[in-house]
Amino acid sequence: MPDDKRLRGRRALKVHVKSARGRKASSVRWLERQLNDPYSAAARAEGYRARSAYKLAEIDDRFHLLAPGKRVVDLGAAPGGWSQVAAARVRSTGDRPLIVALDVLDIDPIPGVAILKRDILEPATLADITAALGADGVDVVLSDMAAPTVGHRQTDHLRTMRLTEAAVEVATAVLKPGGAMVAKAFRGGTENELLAQLKRDFASVRHVKPPASRVESVELYLVAQGFRGRAPA
Repeated sequence: MPDDKRLRGRRALKVHVKSARGRKASSVRWLERQLNDPYSAAARAEGYRARSAYKLAEIDDRFHLLAPGKRVVDLGAAPGGWSQVAAARVRSTGDRPLIVALDVLDIDPIPGVAILKRDILEPATLADITAALGADGVDVVLSDMAAPTVGHRQTDHLRTMRLTEAAVEVATAVLKPGGAMVAKAFRGGTENELLAQLKRDFASVRHVKPPASRVESVELYLVAQGFRGRAPA
């Protein structure tokens, strides 16, 4: 993980991108942001597939969720940055994978990670997770999922919160008692019911914005620990 001094050093190196024929101004701004972002630079240098890997690393540094031997489900895992961090921290290996990464998109192989091309909204997905990690339950469920944006803030918020709700549904179905989950959630105003459910199901629920999350982003992460166990059918 990059330390603060290295990140400060990278921030000082400002790169400007010239406009070119056929390149939109929004594309120029995006490219400049990527080139000047210390986390993106660190991800390229350290072999992570996405800068978002540092968000999970920073959350785990604070809450210590990914101990060696823990079994983990990574929902909406593409391109695989969170799974890379999780695999290293739980010490997952190719002969005994402790990580299952799910996405509707293709994910290139990651050492120590079992990859399933699945839609988490499909009922059969729960059986696939159990088959991959065993029926004893999962220790941690991760979700960095967000719906593709359409430019309308309330619509984007509702679509992403639906994915967050789906992640919670999966977590409460597969976690063992005492387990934990981390899920992306956007600021908006429809989270109250979801928070109430989480507080019923988990001993501790917190909102976290890790340093790697861009200041202008409305994203937060829900960190829920101490799963109380599934209610009787």
